[in-house]
Amino acid sequence: MGNGVHDLRSALDFLAKQPGQLLTTDVETDPQAELAGVYRYVGAGGTVMRPTRLGPAMVFNNIKGYPGARVAIGLLADRRRVAALLDAEPQRLGFLLRDAVKQAIQPVTVGPEKAQCQEVVYRATDPDFDIRRILPAPTNTPEDAGPYITFGMCYASDVETGESDVTIHRLCLQGRDEISMFFTPGVRHLGAFREKAEAIGRPLPISISIGVDPAIEISSCFEPPTTPLGFNELSIAGALRGRAVELVPCLTIGEKCIAHAEYVIEGELIPGRRVREDQNTNTGKAMPEFPGYNGPSQPDVPVIKVKAITTRRNPVMQTCIGPSEEHVNLAGIPTEASIIDMIERAMPGRLQNVYAAPPGGGKFLAVLQFKKGVPSDEGRQRQAALLAFSAFAELKQVILVDEDVNIFDMKDVLWAMTTRMQGDVDIINIPGVACHPLDPSNDPFCSYTIRSHGISCKTIYDATVPWSEKARFERAQFLKIDQTKWSGELGTEIFK
Repeated sequence: MGNGVHDLRSALDFLAKQPGQLLTTDVETDPQAELAGVYRYVGAGGTVMRPTRLGPAMVFNNIKGYPGARVAIGLLADRRRVAALLDAEPQRLGFLLRDAVKQAIQPVTVGPEKAQCQEVVYRATDPDFDIRRILPAPTNTPEDAGPYITFGMCYASDVETGESDVTIHRLCLQGRDEISMFFTPGVRHLGAFREKAEAIGRPLPISISIGVDPAIEISSCFEPPTTPLGFNELSIAGALRGRAVELVPCLTIGEKCIAHAEYVIEGELIPGRRVREDQNTNTGKAMPEFPGYNGPSQPDVPVIKVKAITTRRNPVMQTCIGPSEEHVNLAGIPTEASIIDMIERAMPGRLQNVYAAPPGGGKFLAVLQFKKGVPSDEGRQRQAALLAFSAFAELKQVILVDEDVNIFDMKDVLWAMTTRMQGDVDIINIPGVACHPLDPSNDPFCSYTIRSHGISCKTIYDATVPWSEKARFERAQFLKIDQTKWSGELGTEIFK
């Protein structure tokens, strides 16, 4: 790609050259809640409690208790920054990823001479080995169950087929060589791999690569049906960069890891082994999750037994705040791609764009921009909403708007809902549908239609103008000015 980004370090170098996109600090920072507490104000955004805002990425160079360690946060916490890192346009990222799925380039295995991630090796057989002293993993809040790895690319393979995949999971450091791994119920590739291995009593080798090319991080967040079981999402990152992701064999397990990663954890998911997620804190809470609430700690989560940790020299830990704009982009842009693909195949040319908006954390809310070209298109916008629910099962609410509404400006979306929608006829509820367990309202306490936790009422808000009434809803048309005449006084950015 033209921007030269190929790993975390080149991404940081690239951002350092972009005005206002990277902030570094040498102030000693406690990874236990303080680091996240600082970034909450600087650039977290998303569903984080206000005050917060979109702002630069940060690198903390002085981490308390970890001499020489650095922690990066917020690389993907702004859609414009994601676009710059992927050498693309912010409003076309969903289309970019949709195309990348279709042009997948499979990862390749390279030799040890390219294993930058193995420049330094810590083995669990060393009596001084302790993951809690090696990994400067932060906590988001003082109530977290423990230090969490929030940006680990978890890579494992199907014990039957040998097919491999990469996903991001909630990983809590539990002891000197143990990490708990939370699997959201539903169709998750690594969850299926783990269940197969456990059914036959076999440990599942797993590598966790931390601090990698942002293209890999975005690609790892695709879900079925866009990427069915057996589809390796690293191939999407390959398409985004126009070259295969390079993997190297791990040193202590029969699995591979990402060659340029800053940290790699090598381990095995142990069959039948479970721990209480908050066993070290007893807070009853795990960590803040994307809806903006603390996720409850789970009573029995699977355990990874760590065999080794390998790193680059002077490694950079990468982390994110659970409810931040970073999660919105990680989860939301692949969601947009999945919805675009599903609807475009069913009704070509009608869907103009999709935005998995921040209030939904990238998962629960999508705004669909739909163009009605002929009278028979009336009603098809609602069919598009139904297809969106099929494309992404965890989607809870869809807002439909016309092509004259800027879907990336939620004020404009709310304007359309206020002036073009009547609640009694334009709100369509679909009760009793499986959604996501991390939404606290998806519970029998909130509605008689919900039989068990994780069931939801899905809703369509149709804020499109009826075809027969389009002339009555034309927006006020302003004079189109000569931008070159005013760009010197006002700057070119104001016209974008």
